[in-house]
Amino acid sequence: QGVLVPGLGTFAVVPEQINSTEDVYVVRSPVFQLDMDMSCLQELVFPTMMMPGDIEIMPLDYWWLSQTNSLPPDVVRGCVEETILLYSFQLRDRQRPAFTFENIGILSSQDHVLCMQFHCNCIAGLESRDTWVALLLT
Repeated sequence: QGVLVPGLGTFAVVPEQINSTEDVYVVRSPVFQLDMDMSCLQELVFPTMMMPGDIEIMPLDYWWLSQTNSLPPDVVRGCVEETILLYSFQLRDRQRPAFTFENIGILSSQDHVLCMQFHCNCIAGLESRDTWVALLLT
């Protein structure tokens, strides 16, 4: 399943098969597909990630988020929208701030490449059986 954050992109978990000389591993890896206004990305490149067609993409659940912080869903929606708008304005003004997703990772620009770096604990939380393979792959 994937989650669409409107104006920013889609987070999903995809299975990846790794062939070694002795075994075949299938690990669950986090991916991020950017979905931002291209005019914001002046002089930036970003890896294009194609989500497999069989992954169900759900919209961001503002009600669920509101339950984690005791704010009303409409306030949470406004905060998310304003934060993404601020980030896109900063990119448009050639600022390169890092966008941190708690317990997930950091969206940042390095050498004019906008990329998502997932935290090790996020990857390990998705893949309990072959954690080291998933960490090396990601």
